[in-house]
Amino acid sequence: MQVPRGNPAGVPNVTAEVIDVEAEVRLGITSLRDEQRRAIRAAALGRDALVVMPTGSGKSAVYQLTGELRSGPTVVVSPLLALQHDQVRHIEDSGLSSAGAANSLQSRGAFRGVLDDFVRGRLEFLFVAPEQLARAEIVDTLADAGPSLFVVDEAHCISTWGHDFRPDYLALADAISALGRPPVLALTASAAPPVRDEIVERLRLEDPAVVVASFDRPEIELTVRRFVDEGSKRAALLEDAHTWKGAAIVYTATRRAAEEVRDALVDAGIRAAAYHGAAGRKERERVHEAFMNDEIAVVVATNAFGMGIDKADVRVVAHLDVPGSIDAYYQEMGRAGRDGDPARAVLYYRPEDLGVQRFFKGARVDEATIARVFAACASTPRSADDLAHRSDTSRGRTRAALDRLAMAGAVRRTRRGWSASRVDSATASARALDAADQYERTEQSRIEMMRAYAESTGCRRVLLLGYYGERCTPPCGNCDVCQTRDTRDAEEAPFAVGENVEHREFGSGVVMTTSGDRLLVLFRTHGYRMLATDLVVDHDLLVASAGS
Repeated sequence: MQVPRGNPAGVPNVTAEVIDVEAEVRLGITSLRDEQRRAIRAAALGRDALVVMPTGSGKSAVYQLTGELRSGPTVVVSPLLALQHDQVRHIEDSGLSSAGAANSLQSRGAFRGVLDDFVRGRLEFLFVAPEQLARAEIVDTLADAGPSLFVVDEAHCISTWGHDFRPDYLALADAISALGRPPVLALTASAAPPVRDEIVERLRLEDPAVVVASFDRPEIELTVRRFVDEGSKRAALLEDAHTWKGAAIVYTATRRAAEEVRDALVDAGIRAAAYHGAAGRKERERVHEAFMNDEIAVVVATNAFGMGIDKADVRVVAHLDVPGSIDAYYQEMGRAGRDGDPARAVLYYRPEDLGVQRFFKGARVDEATIARVFAACASTPRSADDLAHRSDTSRGRTRAALDRLAMAGAVRRTRRGWSASRVDSATASARALDAADQYERTEQSRIEMMRAYAESTGCRRVLLLGYYGERCTPPCGNCDVCQTRDTRDAEEAPFAVGENVEHREFGSGVVMTTSGDRLLVLFRTHGYRMLATDLVVDHDLLVASAGS
């Protein structure tokens, strides 16, 4: 059954029964989650939808089944080429219609061939990276296919509040309009409430169905082990690795650490391999395949490893180094226990490691660089490489300056390149610097949130879920803190989760977590802050507000 765009009168409803039949026939899924059904039905009937579901909970099935139910082809925006490859392969191995990817790794002839197949109706699903949709000729070609669904995967990348903002996503709303405004299905595994709001705004979703699944993964035991030096931390991981049963992933902050830990594991007789961005493509594919086929027990990797890793029986995800945000940690640890069986997420924590993440956030972009880059794109739209050349600025700093200018609305990525808005250079620079200040405060607050998680004396699951606006009553029974002490709240918190508040210094915010003697608040201009409840009450630091 296929539903034409807009579901005109006379077309039967897409019922739960129809969706379940399609899921079993096409994907062999005998039991869908309720959130999956609600999202599929809304999008199949032509309604915009935002779907927030944790890693491993079946987001791919949502867009795949929706694409099959709608009459017409599907454009899927996916930011990583490896993920595109995995998704195409999965579709080819299933009962779904055909799929292809058009990306920069292909020859010009192969690229055009995939687009032609899509326009001629030979492909149901076409995967493209967001930067491809900045090219007018690509959008014009795709428009000829009359797509009936536009899917935005990793939708949090469009949000400046998100942990992985990518300016290329900012042009998607214009591309959607140029394609005839098909229904939009936005998907993400990691979006706190402010991020969800920004996704809706920046993609210009119209009365979207917002489907948010629980972020709780009760089968995953949460553990933090503290250390005072790097040597003892690595020794502990090596000792623990001998007790692990089944597949495991170890995340490190650097490529060098990944290789060193891999070598140590191999020397200890453990089947291990390293994976990072500097490894050749063939080597990365070899490690990926070997891990999926159980030829390797442990992959030691940077955050380059993860997207598209659909291995259900990972029993342990260990972090030798602290990640830069709760978002990153949640996504990576969520690759454990996808089969629903018990699994473990272990963080080997040393406070000094937070400094590495501060370094990774990068240096501040100065006003002179911002002004040069803005001036270079003021006359006509230009590519980032052209702007770097014309402004005599490195590609990295040009990209950073464009990021800040885009956040401030001073430039935008069009189908012809980066274009300046109609403001003078001084105004553009001032706005971009303000945006940079806010962004840096938010990013640093994310690092402090990881400190709060690692050093928490309360239930770790309460803090983790509260970050996403989800309430959890301690004890959870499956974190190291709850297993060793009483984490029940002694008294009722003065503010509720989700309540809008005002702080005399940090301004307006929303309460994310109330747990024991701590309140987690996300402030609009200062990011995440953990506040002591007694100080808040004694000094009237927070007052309830109407919000914005």
